[in-house]
Amino acid sequence: MDEHIALMQRALDAARMGPEADPNPRVGCVVTDAAGRLVAVGHHRGAGTPHAEVDALSRAGDAARGGTAYVTLEPCDHTGRTSPCTEALLAAGVSRVVYAVTDPDPRAAGGATRLAGAGVAVEGGLLAAEAEELNASWLHARRAARPWVVAKTASTLDGRVAAADGSSRWVTGEVARADVHALRARCGAVVVGTGTALADDPRLTVRGADGAAAPRQPLRVVVGLRPVPEGSHLLDGSAKTLALATHDPAVVLADLHARGVHRVLLEGGPTILAAFLAAGLVDELVAYVAPVLLGAGPSTVADLGVRSISDAVRLRPTDVTVLGPDVRITARPLQRS
Repeated sequence: MDEHIALMQRALDAARMGPEADPNPRVGCVVTDAAGRLVAVGHHRGAGTPHAEVDALSRAGDAARGGTAYVTLEPCDHTGRTSPCTEALLAAGVSRVVYAVTDPDPRAAGGATRLAGAGVAVEGGLLAAEAEELNASWLHARRAARPWVVAKTASTLDGRVAAADGSSRWVTGEVARADVHALRARCGAVVVGTGTALADDPRLTVRGADGAAAPRQPLRVVVGLRPVPEGSHLLDGSAKTLALATHDPAVVLADLHARGVHRVLLEGGPTILAAFLAAGLVDELVAYVAPVLLGAGPSTVADLGVRSISDAVRLRPTDVTVLGPDVRITARPLQRS
């Protein structure tokens, strides 16, 4: 069993090399020969590229016949941009397939049943918890029919996002701001309200320390009824921008889900954050807190309708990290009783 765990762990390590913001899940595959020796490792590099199983099998060649494939997600059994992975596994002659997580997508599910029906020994659930965490947002989107929403805030120690005169650059330091770019890179879309778009004229792109734009950019989304003025950074062509004339968070997420986005970064101001929180549509909060006091100015979140401490929106911290002079707190909302 230890050997099987080690091989699946190798597949998980390979899966992490894939792009998290891609519409497809990150998947890794390890292939052993009939004697149990590792002969190939593969992973999925994004929509339209070979799936992990095909990548690994192409490297293994004839050595895969009679061997075992360890896959982090149940092999697909449908034709999309590529052919079914079940067909590739059967054609390669593997005798056994071990996977971590069952595919919840009804279009692709059923691979395990197809393989078992063809005489392949199939086992599921190995390192399932680790594989779930690896593709948490993608799996959530398949099961809940909406993207996973990460709300990002940057505030002072007394909960202000700007000074009384409206100035807000910069609340946090360079290390925290660089971390925000890494956070954006993990998301398929970045969402702001028209208030933030008009007041701050943000770029919402992923940039390196030298200011150069990353080759892969998230979709920029502006929510609200007011148009984005010509000449705004959001219309500079450095990334695609989508304007959604609505104030309903559910409508926003339904549109992005239909576009294949499974991880959304909510970077808007206090108003849009309050709207998503009130609707119960924030799955994770990443708060950058600077050791600065202002005493006045807009707060991190607008009125949530909370009138008693018993009605407070409470969260469970999952990580606390010091970034230069600032602190990043990652937390997930608790379910209200």
